[in-house]
Amino acid sequence: MAYKRQGATLSMSKFREIIRLHELGHNKSEIARSCLISRTSVRDYLRRAQRQSLSYDQLNQLSDSDIQHLLGKGQRQSSRKKPAIDFEYVHREMQRKGVTLGLLWMEGKERGDWNCSYSGFCRRYRQWKKQHSLSMRQTHKGAEKIFVDYCGMTVPVVHPKTGEVNQAQVFVACCGASNYTYAEATESQTIKNWLGSHQRALSFFGGVPVAIVPDNLKSGVTDPCRYEPGINRSYQDFAEHYNVIILPARPKCPRDKPKVENAVQQVERHILAPLRDQTFTSFKQLNEVIAVGLEKLNHRTMKSYVLDDNQGWRVTSTK
Repeated sequence: MAYKRQGATLSMSKFREIIRLHELGHNKSEIARSCLISRTSVRDYLRRAQRQSLSYDQLNQLSDSDIQHLLGKGQRQSSRKKPAIDFEYVHREMQRKGVTLGLLWMEGKERGDWNCSYSGFCRRYRQWKKQHSLSMRQTHKGAEKIFVDYCGMTVPVVHPKTGEVNQAQVFVACCGASNYTYAEATESQTIKNWLGSHQRALSFFGGVPVAIVPDNLKSGVTDPCRYEPGINRSYQDFAEHYNVIILPARPKCPRDKPKVENAVQQVERHILAPLRDQTFTSFKQLNEVIAVGLEKLNHRTMKSYVLDDNQGWRVTSTK
């Protein structure tokens, strides 16, 4: 049986029905079942009606707004606005070690900056943070990180004899500082193809970075935990062989790897989309075409990036 959500304002027609049934001698449980509301709500409305000495006949002579006013159930509007809180200051302080919302709330209350409850303070801070959609600026140094992922788009490869179609998975790797991109098509996303694509990407870049940042693909990350992700044993052996560290992005946090997210988008738009009407009969043929498109993609002029003082690339404008 569905009951009306507790705390919601009851319709006045149902309130009249509560009083009518009460005057007929029905108990609170019977009224609650009949009106599909909780017994607590029935008791509350009966008490309000008794305080105002309201009978069923009187209710039929009053408008809904008049009844709500008598019951004290109308929409109450606060005569004063909530005091503004400098949540930018709160957010900055939260970045400091050991600082909590509880500490900031207590300090602000002692200074008289606000007089709200702790729960209200936390709720308003979460609302402010959600509206501002804050992002951490990432500064990338040369040869520090490579970001890797797969495209969402696939390319059909048709076997020339059997006609069997295999959807090629497109691997993408991107250098953090320069946006220099590598892409190739493989048969699947299994550990064999995953590690092979990594090896060919490092060969393409001509060196090994300090860290590789992958998405939480099963071939790379066996346990996509937010704090202690489990790395695939073969992937870990690969990292030890090349003397690199694997830093998996947090689950469902694309902002941890915006470089490769953008690289994937560029590969899909500038390389894969133009191939939509072409038919490929081998992965070698497909990768040769991808290599041509990749050459054009990597030789575009970067107009919105400059080298800052600490040798990291940063965005200066959007064009």
